[in-house]
Amino acid sequence: MNTPPLSAEQEALFRLIEDTREHVFVTGRAGTGKSTLLQHLAWNTSKQIAVCAPTGVAALNVEGQTIHSLFRLPIGLIAGGEIDQSDAARKILNAIDTLVIDEISMVNADLMDAIDRSLRQARGRRSEAFGGVQIVMFGDPYQLAPVPPRGDELKYVRDHYRSFWFFDAKVWVGEQAADGILDVGTYGTELNIRELIDIHRQTDPAFKSMLNAVRYGRVTADIAQILNDTGARTPPDPADGEHPIITLATRNDIVNNINRRHLTELIGREQTAVAEVNGDFGRGDVYPADMELKLKVGAQVMFLRNDTQSFGEPPRWVNGTIGTVTRIAGGTVRVDVEGDEMEVEPAVWERYRYAYDAGSKSLTRDIVAEFTQFPLRLAWAVTIHKSQGKTYERAIVDLGSGAFAPGQTYVALSRLTSLDGLYLSRPLRPSDIRVDPDVQRFMAGVRRDAPAR
Repeated sequence: MNTPPLSAEQEALFRLIEDTREHVFVTGRAGTGKSTLLQHLAWNTSKQIAVCAPTGVAALNVEGQTIHSLFRLPIGLIAGGEIDQSDAARKILNAIDTLVIDEISMVNADLMDAIDRSLRQARGRRSEAFGGVQIVMFGDPYQLAPVPPRGDELKYVRDHYRSFWFFDAKVWVGEQAADGILDVGTYGTELNIRELIDIHRQTDPAFKSMLNAVRYGRVTADIAQILNDTGARTPPDPADGEHPIITLATRNDIVNNINRRHLTELIGREQTAVAEVNGDFGRGDVYPADMELKLKVGAQVMFLRNDTQSFGEPPRWVNGTIGTVTRIAGGTVRVDVEGDEMEVEPAVWERYRYAYDAGSKSLTRDIVAEFTQFPLRLAWAVTIHKSQGKTYERAIVDLGSGAFAPGQTYVALSRLTSLDGLYLSRPLRPSDIRVDPDVQRFMAGVRRDAPAR
């Protein structure tokens, strides 16, 4: 597979991962190329690697396996003690040189420690962190957070961890001190933290500076006024021949209502493409596209993956490209993207599972299920969460009654390539700029750790 060329800082970081056994956390602001580096590593490393992620959708995006599936771990809080492991699971874990974890910011502290204990136990190296496996993690805590524990699980976490974030796992910070306070980085396994600096999504220094202010929770009155004054414009009217602008909203019901209303308003026959599922793909919430994709000519759609049929030419579309359906016939959909009409065919998403090949004494990555559907989604609106990793030239940011999660406003604004593309459904409020204090504590140390440049 051809992967995009690496920048100098990405190449230096790749060499650090490839040429050493250090545990590395790769972080960076939105648009710095974390996904590009991960993809390059997966396809170009000489090591036996396994790629995993905390959710089914995230695992599909990196062509890997979920953490729970790879390690055969139970769902829910994973406390101390022995972990049940089959012979097959132990063979897989023994074959891994480097474990790559994407979206690490969504991994809870107890799950991070369960990964450590599983590898120590399976490999018979209980005194060595992760049983001697190199850990490489990708993610940005300023954008995505783990699901907070509740009830008794929350009580357990409060008794055993400084926070539920991955960076406060005991493997990194050491065992709990006598006074109950965990001292980050003093007693635990050494973690090489590298922050990619060069932003590839935006080019305007002033807009980059504003996004940084939102990211770190340092929005001044002047910055807020610029964002609000710019975003207060009325979006172009589709009746004037303009394409509708995608809306980034906080909740699924808002998104579904917007998409349903626009689709209903279109004249013409609604057609439904039903996905084909082969093998054990899991529940519907891990499907990479709609099981039933309802379309009409004139529908605004977003591509859900990069073009794989360009054969050496520049891709006709990328994950996040917006277009308009012009024709539905003969098992294909034609989509207009900025005046160019593309023929789109169903795409196949493959679900993988790692296995151990005794003959070669190496890991294999087997396809265990396939999901076939047009790589499209209605895109008059999308949730801010699902906009993660996407790039838009123009978008309406609708925070509704308010951002309900730290980092949500930063994710929404940082999807845009420039300030000129920002439209706000209402002015930003101070309460919309939310940063988790545990993330501030941890990332303050990151920026002091000589970042890769």
